[in-house]
Formats: sequence, structure tokens, C-alpha cells
Amino acid sequence: MSKVSPCLWFDGEAEEAAKFYVSLLPDSRIETVQENTADSPAGKAGSVLVVQFTLAGQRFMALNGGTRFEYTRAVSFVIDCADQAEVDRLWDALCAGGGQAERCGWLRDRFGVSWQIVPTALPKYLGGQDRAGAQRAMQAMLGMVKLDISALKKAYEGG
Repeated sequence: MSKVSPCLWFDGEAEEAAKFYVSLLPDSRIETVQENTADSPAGKAGSVLVVQFTLAGQRFMALNGGTRFEYTRAVSFVIDCADQAEVDRLWDALCAGGGQAERCGWLRDRFGVSWQIVPTALPKYLGGQDRAGAQRAMQAMLGMVKLDISALKKAYEGG
């Protein structure tokens, strides 16, 4: 287990977000839920303060900090997807309920957290031996919102 783990800041939504995230990926679970012991800017006594959870084997902390801060695209979480079905499933789930689709496989979920939903095949097309094919695949990707593996492959192969 890594000594370093991300802490996500929420304003009362930490448990909801953690439950949502762990529902998406295997090897994910809520570890602990810690409540406020007294009224504070983070919430009333008995409300959720911290949720420790594991997402696809990576430890996370969700903190109800008491003030809403916006996340920035400078930090995002990448999910490697084995196939188009996994890309589609995760894309749809993370965009649901107010999430926002962005370019090149990026999105912001309903909590404002940035994600990259990336097929494991992408490096094969962007970094392949055929440099002209890699350039075509890059151009195709730049025109996409959700990544489409078959379109990337077609572009790489020159079709």
C-alpha cells in the first residue's frame, strides 16, 4: 500500500462521493467513516467528517471541509479501460447527474472532480512504430470528446 494517497475536499458530499466512486470499479470499498465529534465549520456533531476508501486498489480520503472549493484540471484521475464497453460505462456513470464531458477523454463528474477515461489501446496508437499513423490517431483523438477505440485504430491504420 502506498504511503501517499489523495485527499478530496467536499462540502457535505464526502460519503456520497466515496460511495459513488467505489460503485464504479472492482477492488473498491469504503474503509472507514469518521464523524465530527463536535460542531465545527466542517459540520455538526455526528455528521460525516472523513471517509477513507479504496478505489481500484488506491487509497483515498474524502473530507467534508465545510467550504466549497472548486477542483482544477491541473489534477485529474486516469482510469485505464480495457475496451470500449468499459470506456462507455465509466463515461456514462461519471457524466450522469450533472457531470460535464470535455475533450480528449476528459470529463468532470457531478462533484467537479476531473477524470480521464482512457482505453489501454491509446498508447499503442499514439506511440506506435508508424509515425504517420500515430499522427493521424492524435488528430482523431483531438477531435473526440469520449474516446472511440475503433475510430482511433482506423485513423492509425490510415482508413
